Amino acid sequence: MVPAKDFKRRMVVEIDGAPHMIEHIQVQTPSARGAATLYKIKARNLKTKNRVEKSYRGTEGLNESSFERRPIQYLYRDQDELHFMDAQDFTQFSMLADELGDIVSFMTENMEGVESLVVDDEVIAIELPDTVELPIVESAPGVRGNSATGRTKPATLSTGHVVQVPEHLDPGAVVRVDTRTGEYLGRAT
Repeated sequence: MVPAKDFKRRMVVEIDGAPHMIEHIQVQTPSARGAATLYKIKARNLKTKNRVEKSYRGTEGLNESSFERRPIQYLYRDQDELHFMDAQDFTQFSMLADELGDIVSFMTENMEGVESLVVDDEVIAIELPDTVELPIVESAPGVRGNSATGRTKPATLSTGHVVQVPEHLDPGAVVRVDTRTGEYLGRAT
């Protein structure tokens, strides 16, 4: 049993008998003496993909879900499915793009560093690294001398994801993007 005070993002816990991944934690410390600290979590059911919001006192807890993280490689995409290969036993499997949601816009063919969450020999979720490097394929032309200003412009990345980048970046530049928020982090080194 994990007490609420030890909850962490991306932890997989049992809520109502189903595995949920904690996506957000908000801590509310009361101003009155003797009142308990509340931990409000937003979690996603890994089987149904539904989101739930729950509150727990610091002494209450949840059981960690029994699952396995396995390294996988993203291979390619056809019309509605994305195909993966398990890096340990080289078995291939596919998932519908709709099941994966927003992470599809950060995935490139032959991508490594991807993990699958497996429960009872069934892949129930895919996890990407926190940051990915993607090239800019389309943006407004950069204006010479604009590197010192804080202005941004929209840029389309190789996966189709649109992100706000500094004005001086041109197509072909490789940028780092946070897969959790979809935001530009900086230029890739």
